Amino acid sequence: MLQVSYIRDNKEQVLARLAVKNFKQPELVDEILALDDNRKQTQNRLDSTSAEANAAAKRIGELMRTGQKEEAEKVKSQTGTWKEDIKRFGEELTSIEQELHQKLVQLPNLPHSSVPVGITPEENEVVLEHGEKPTLPENALPHWELAAKYNLIDFELGVKITGAGFPVYKGKGAKLQRALISFFLDEAEKAGYSEVMLPLLVNEASGFGTGQLPDKEGQMYFVGQDNLYLIPTAEVPVTNLYRDVILKADELPVKNTGYTPCFRREAGSYGAHVRGLNRLHQFDKVEIVQVVHPDTSYSVLEEMSSHVQGLLQKLGLPYRVLRLCGGDMSFTASLTYDMETWSAAQQRWLEVSSVSNFETYQANRLKLRFRNAEGKTQLAHTLNGSALALPRIVATLLENNQTENGIKIPEALVPYTRFEYID
Repeated sequence: MLQVSYIRDNKEQVLARLAVKNFKQPELVDEILALDDNRKQTQNRLDSTSAEANAAAKRIGELMRTGQKEEAEKVKSQTGTWKEDIKRFGEELTSIEQELHQKLVQLPNLPHSSVPVGITPEENEVVLEHGEKPTLPENALPHWELAAKYNLIDFELGVKITGAGFPVYKGKGAKLQRALISFFLDEAEKAGYSEVMLPLLVNEASGFGTGQLPDKEGQMYFVGQDNLYLIPTAEVPVTNLYRDVILKADELPVKNTGYTPCFRREAGSYGAHVRGLNRLHQFDKVEIVQVVHPDTSYSVLEEMSSHVQGLLQKLGLPYRVLRLCGGDMSFTASLTYDMETWSAAQQRWLEVSSVSNFETYQANRLKLRFRNAEGKTQLAHTLNGSALALPRIVATLLENNQTENGIKIPEALVPYTRFEYID
C-alpha cells in the first residue's frame, strides 16, 4: 500500500508511474488527496473541540473547589454541545479514514524506473538467454504423454478424486517431486536461507498484508465456514511471520525459505497451453523471501535472480530471464524478473519462477519496520521468488531429457532420486 505522504509529495511522478503499470483509475489519486485533506481538517476540529472540553472540565473542577458552584454549573451547561461535537467529529473521522483506506488499497505498487512500458507478455524485455535448446528425435513426446508412458502422473485419477488441475503423482513421478523439493530446499539453505514449515491456510489479515486481498480474492480458494484462505504461494505465510514486527537493523537481511503446496483457482484458464502440468490448481513450490534494508533491496533482487538461475543451470535446463513490462506485472511488485525454461517438445517457453521486489508496498500493509541507525523506525523492503515451482520444471525435465533408454535424470538430482533414469 502506498503512503499518502509519498503520494502528496510526488503526485506527478506517482501518476506517471501508474500509467506505466497501465492503471485505469488515475482519478483515485486526487480522490485520495482530497479525502486526506478532509481527514486532517476533521482531526483538527476534533482535537480543538476536545481541548476546549478538557479545559472546561478543568475550569469546572477549579470553580467547585473554590465554592463557585453557580459559575461551575454555567460552564457545565456548555459541555453538552462539546460532547455532541466530539462524538460527531469522531464518527466523521472514522468514516473518512475507512473510505481513504478503501481507496488506497485500490492503488497498485509503483513500477521501478527500469520497468519497460507495455501491456502484454510479448512486450516483456528479454534480459538474457542461457543454454542451448535441445534437439529431440522425431518421435519425441510432450510431458503428458511421457507421464502416461512411464506411469508417472495420472491426470484422470486426479479428476476422479477432486477435479481437473489436481494430478496424482505415482512411482518415480512422486519420487521426482520429492527429490526436487529437497534439492531446492538444500540449495536455499546453502545460500543462507532459514527453512520454515508453514500453515497452508491463512486469515484475511495475512492475505491483505502481502497484497493478495482484495486484489486476487477471486483467484484464491476460500473456506467460508472458518473465514480462511488456502495459500496461493508460501510468500503469504512466510512474509506474514513479520507482520506488526519491528526488527533491529542488525537483524537485516532476514532470509527464509519454505516448501508448500500452493492452491490457485486459475479462473478463466483454458486452451491447449494449459494442458498437462502447464497450469494446475494445486502444485508444489519452494519459495525464498527476504526482508531487507531499503538501500540494498535492488542488489538483493539481482542476488535472488542469480540464485534461481543457478538452480536452472544445475538442472541443465535452457532458460531465459525477462524483465516484466508494466502491464504484465503483479499488483504489488515494483520490479519482477520471470525465468522461463525451454520446452523442447512443446516448442515454447514456460514460466517457472518470478522474483520480485515490493519495496515498502507490502511492509506498509504489514506494519513491518526496522529501527535504523538513528533509532527511528522505518518501513523495510520485502522480496520473494519461486525457487522453484515444480510443475513446469518437471514438464521440461521430462521432455528435454527423453532418450531411447528412458528419461535421464540431471546429475545434481541423482543423489536425491537415487536413480539415473526413468524407464
